[in-house]
Amino acid sequence: MSVPHLERATEFGNAASFWVEYPSGLVDLTRTTHLPQGPLTAGDVQDGQAHEAPVPPLQSSTQFEIPVEGDRVLRLAKQRSAFVIIDMQNYFLHPELRTHTTGLACVDPLLKVVPALRSQDVKILWVNWGLTEHELTTIPPALVRGFSKGTRPGFGGKLQGDFGRLLMRGEYNSDLYGPLQGLYEEGKKAGTDVWIHKNRMSGLWGYQTELDLYLEQNGITTLFFAGVNSDQCVLGTLVDAYFRGYDCIVVRDGTATTSPTGGLENVLYNSRNSYGFVTDSEKIVDAIGKAK
Repeated sequence: MSVPHLERATEFGNAASFWVEYPSGLVDLTRTTHLPQGPLTAGDVQDGQAHEAPVPPLQSSTQFEIPVEGDRVLRLAKQRSAFVIIDMQNYFLHPELRTHTTGLACVDPLLKVVPALRSQDVKILWVNWGLTEHELTTIPPALVRGFSKGTRPGFGGKLQGDFGRLLMRGEYNSDLYGPLQGLYEEGKKAGTDVWIHKNRMSGLWGYQTELDLYLEQNGITTLFFAGVNSDQCVLGTLVDAYFRGYDCIVVRDGTATTSPTGGLENVLYNSRNSYGFVTDSEKIVDAIGKAK
């Protein structure tokens, strides 16, 4: 269900971190142009005489726009945006280790959308499990138990064949699945892609995680999200990002889960109605292609 367009331009947030939404359906997340009344001084919504507020022209060298669900278009700052791709690793996707049909279906959309976002100077952040020996001694019991059910050997345990120890850094099961590993290597060489380790379901759990530091040090404010599983590690990182004040955009066809019906749907519903926005790879690729 689409939310009706606003009747007048409205500013949300505070003096330093704000969005401006226009009656056309454009939502400006760049934090560059306040409404004519000036920055917010109190409260969280600017609601003065903004009926005829002009829409600032798109600065195509530093900004780009993409459509999202709900009949909205987002204006984003290129160098303040990042694509967070979570746990697209062999352990979660390789057919010899598990059946994850919907997860594998996310590979092709990612192969298309990653190059498109790179072309807009959006950083590509591959956020993955990658444990050290020390971290094995710090993981809480609920998490250890969850990864030790059935025939699973648990964190650090030996997997079948050449897959190595479960989710340890440098092991084959911790590599990205199939062509995604090559996609990352390509981006690493070009300086567009970064590999970030995590040791919890959320890449932003704890004080100054590797992901947290990267985002802060690089002035990132807007995050696209994809990966597996939607209602576990993706959701954990997404919600923590939302709590920290990042703009959150879920790429619908880039995320999946092995959970029963309702798991993915819940994430998408709340992402669109609470946490931020939902789009898909086709919308992103088409919009970027038309803008060139």
